[in-house]
Amino acid sequence: MVTRSTAALATGTANTAKLFVAALAFTAAYVGVSAYDTAASAPATAKSITLSARTTPVTAPARLEAEPGTVRLGPPVAEAGCARTYEAAGVAVNRAPGRTAFYTWRLTRWIPRTNTWRTYLVEHGGFAAAEQTVTWHPRLTGSTGWYRVELAVEGAGTVKSRRFQVTC
Repeated sequence: MVTRSTAALATGTANTAKLFVAALAFTAAYVGVSAYDTAASAPATAKSITLSARTTPVTAPARLEAEPGTVRLGPPVAEAGCARTYEAAGVAVNRAPGRTAFYTWRLTRWIPRTNTWRTYLVEHGGFAAAEQTVTWHPRLTGSTGWYRVELAVEGAGTVKSRRFQVTC
């Protein structure tokens, strides 16, 4: 006596086998048509392409050189609007070469009302060598007036740049 579950299992297996055979036939037909298209197609004509190139030398921006006891300023780099980035360079001398020397960059602005230089921007750094050329790139965004850059090395004093005017 055949039970219902056995009959359902036999029917499901038969349906699965039919679907598998149909999928196999479809795949074979697709591969055959695809192979026929590839075989029947004419080879593409070869095209010759000539590439040309022009060499341009890579040039790094000139490094701003400074001497001990001076702070040198490079020309400002103009940005959008009134923004300008300046480059300052100085040689920091380490009084104790076996230890780290700390230095401070300071951008000061002339205040006519009080006839004094007031700190506008500050940046700190350090190094562990006998001396090192240090650079700083302060960015001003439209604050007109007179400025100067100061480099203070711990234990060695402060060196000031010439003053420069910022206009917009």
